[in-house]
Amino acid sequence: MRIVSLNTNGLRSAAKKGFFDWLAVSGADVVCIQETKAQEADLADALFHPAGWQVAFKSAVKKGYAGVAIYSRQKPDAVLDTLGAPEFDDEGRYLEARFGKLSVISLYLPSGSAGPERQASKDRFLAFFAPKLAEWARAGREVVICGDWNIAHTEKDLKNWRGNRKNSGFLPHEREWMSATLASDWVDAARTLHPELEGELYTWWSNRGNAWENNVGWRIDYQLVSPALKPRLKATSVLKSQRFSDHAPLIVDYAD
Repeated sequence: MRIVSLNTNGLRSAAKKGFFDWLAVSGADVVCIQETKAQEADLADALFHPAGWQVAFKSAVKKGYAGVAIYSRQKPDAVLDTLGAPEFDDEGRYLEARFGKLSVISLYLPSGSAGPERQASKDRFLAFFAPKLAEWARAGREVVICGDWNIAHTEKDLKNWRGNRKNSGFLPHEREWMSATLASDWVDAARTLHPELEGELYTWWSNRGNAWENNVGWRIDYQLVSPALKPRLKATSVLKSQRFSDHAPLIVDYAD
């Protein structure tokens, strides 16, 4: 089973850069998208509903903002799109597809880089989401949470960590929150498979200063899995041969 996570920074923009051509040959079973930046009506064209794929969208109330999607080869048994907090549900940050006992979630955490108001929203999300994660861990389902978490966990997870210690995405309390999450019920798939790797696992690059060309990146896209799935982790990679947005697809293969 292959699961892919990608922040497209606008699904329509990624489509123009060949995302759906790649999807057809990706070998993926499920693809989780973050930051679609579109309403469902904007995605009515057949391009966004390729043959052989089921698709579900959760758009933000605000047009051209946030939004998540899940493409799957198999039709889900159920699709959920509400966390229970209007502040975040209205921003289109969560979508879950259920296949038997397996849940695959597309998640888009708020970014705090735009200023104190957005950082405050991000901090509220972290406080709200921690018990939600604990609830999911106790539910008895196998869960894969794919997403742009907007947090680089350790110094291995970004190139310029010294210069970013006071910046959103690498703040001490954000990193502590991620540490607590991973110390409780959740497994970081890529880091479990490759505890030693650094730049090879970066998933996001600023559009400034030739960051992509120089691989001055951040690892802020993760697949966190419930413990029962840890033995099934087979391989992971970050696709850099094609570029669809300022993020790169995070690919994880699971044993059937």
